[in-house]
Amino acid sequence: MLIDTHAHLSILKERGIDPHETLKELFASGFRGIIDISLEPDDLFGRMEEFSVYPQVYFASGLWPHGSSIANRETLVGKLKQNLHAVKQGEHASKLCALGEFGLDHHWNDGEAGTADLPGERELMEMQLEAAAELPVIIHSRDAAKETAEILSRYPLTRGVIHCFSYGKEDAKIFLDLGYYISFAGNITYKNAGDIREACKAVPADRLLLETDCPYLAPVPHRGKPAHPGMVEEAYKTAAEIRGASIEALAEQIAENAGKLFGITGW
Repeated sequence: MLIDTHAHLSILKERGIDPHETLKELFASGFRGIIDISLEPDDLFGRMEEFSVYPQVYFASGLWPHGSSIANRETLVGKLKQNLHAVKQGEHASKLCALGEFGLDHHWNDGEAGTADLPGERELMEMQLEAAAELPVIIHSRDAAKETAEILSRYPLTRGVIHCFSYGKEDAKIFLDLGYYISFAGNITYKNAGDIREACKAVPADRLLLETDCPYLAPVPHRGKPAHPGMVEEAYKTAAEIRGASIEALAEQIAENAGKLFGITGW
């Protein structure tokens, strides 16, 4: 009865995984639910059309800080707003549960691998925070904890999650104090993830989420392969061990937390 709170189902196809075969097998075995995440504004309707046949799948849409999205932020945020509004008026309105993922990535956006327009990256994040309205947000933050927290602190009414958390317990406390949930992915199982595991141990039970971020970050013992939502079990196993809890109790807590944050009652 597990939940994967962050998956990129459409990208599974690009990695040679049939998402429908995977989803049918998981849901037949009792898998509880998945949140499918977008990185672009134009694929929301297609994803909803394809995956809304599964009652357990919910959706989020946002603009990841690609250089092209940063450079065209006004146009693309406008398009994102239009699409979100259209979904809210349509048959799949109840399936839209968050805005995201979006945020800061100072691993890629360093002027070499990605854009050097960090002021534009900040503005893209701020524009989406302003567009969130009543929706919770899914925040991407890599090598940018201080900058991310500073921006979020200026939007005190916005709630959400720091997904695929990659910092230590001190930074976790900062985000928790801002009212955010913390979500851990497959990297929690990695040998060099001591700081991440310490953060996982310190997060209060009612603010914890777990995810795969598939097809990325396949957990041990699947490293080197594309991840799929079923691999979230490894994150549950590791988190349960770290926190001294049973997987069953942890699964119930995650379901409760995800339902509360994302307004999902169907799980």
